[in-house]
Amino acid sequence: MTDLPAEPIVPTKTRREQIHDVASRLFSERGYHATSMRDLAGELGMQGGSLYAHISGKEDLLVEIVNRAARQFDAALFVLRDEALPADAKLREAMYRHLSVVAGNMESATVFFHEWKHLSPEAYRHVTDWRDTIDAFYRDLVRQGIGEGVFRADLDVRMAANLILSAVNWSYTWYRPGGPLSPRDVAEGYADMLLGGLRAPTLGEG
Repeated sequence: MTDLPAEPIVPTKTRREQIHDVASRLFSERGYHATSMRDLAGELGMQGGSLYAHISGKEDLLVEIVNRAARQFDAALFVLRDEALPADAKLREAMYRHLSVVAGNMESATVFFHEWKHLSPEAYRHVTDWRDTIDAFYRDLVRQGIGEGVFRADLDVRMAANLILSAVNWSYTWYRPGGPLSPRDVAEGYADMLLGGLRAPTLGEG
């Protein structure tokens, strides 16, 4: 009789990671201001004062959630800058990657898009600076399409980029993982609708 293979050892999360996960959930469900340190400690089965052995305060958690989300978006999107893809194909892929980050992290995405306004001035400014880099990424994508003749020459670049960003960012308010639509389905549907307005007319049209 052969021995069965040993069960793989699943590494447990550190206490800091557990605190991060619980904070993401409570901040997304109740809001940042409505969640107290006592609430966090209770969910974690800790004494309130014990939390301070791991974090400096509640805003420390909010900053960490926001920064982690920003890094996930950066990693997903910015590698596309150097991809040799036409602008319309790159837009589809960017929207898919953007939506995948949201769908895979619904709680932290909710905190990121909705609760970041509660950050202190310095941390708030860091987020607005980051948002400028994402805005620039999508504006460059629109400019690429105009330059390639794929998108209409008369497009307002800022408005087009804002429309794309509004579509993918606000998916956190309605998208449900495990539902009938995958992130790819949503990205393709959005891209089909948006590209209908962005694309330059082909010969013989309008």
